[in-house]
Amino acid sequence: MKSIILFILILITPSLKAQDHQHEHHHNEIGIAAAPVYFTNEKSIALGLHLHYIRMINHSKWGIGLGFEKIFDDHSHNIAGVIVSYRPISPLSFSIAPGVNVNNQLKNPEFAIHGEVAYEFEIGNIHIGPVLDIARDHEDFHFSLGLHLGIGF
Repeated sequence: MKSIILFILILITPSLKAQDHQHEHHHNEIGIAAAPVYFTNEKSIALGLHLHYIRMINHSKWGIGLGFEKIFDDHSHNIAGVIVSYRPISPLSFSIAPGVNVNNQLKNPEFAIHGEVAYEFEIGNIHIGPVLDIARDHEDFHFSLGLHLGIGF
């Protein structure tokens, strides 16, 4: 895990120095991330899909929004939450999303928390780049390294 984080930091550090710190990110973003999700207790992998909407707070590096994570496995992970996002510079964002994990029967919602680090390359209104997700729910701790795709407006 530490080596994955170190690898990502090595990749993005040269880009961070070259970024124009005056560049303003879009005020709204609809995003999707897809990745294999690794469950640490079960030592298993499943496909994960994360959807979100984030609205940046005017003249700040902070945003707030809603997110939903679906993991296609036997446990029916359906996690919905509120997202708080911090963007220290335009292409780099950190997000945390406390929420609930609701099974397929919509019974017994349980607390879950989801954290994300994304680095986005902008092509017009489209943002694309690597994303690292780390989450904890009532059953397990899981993480993923995948691809983020967003539309800014």
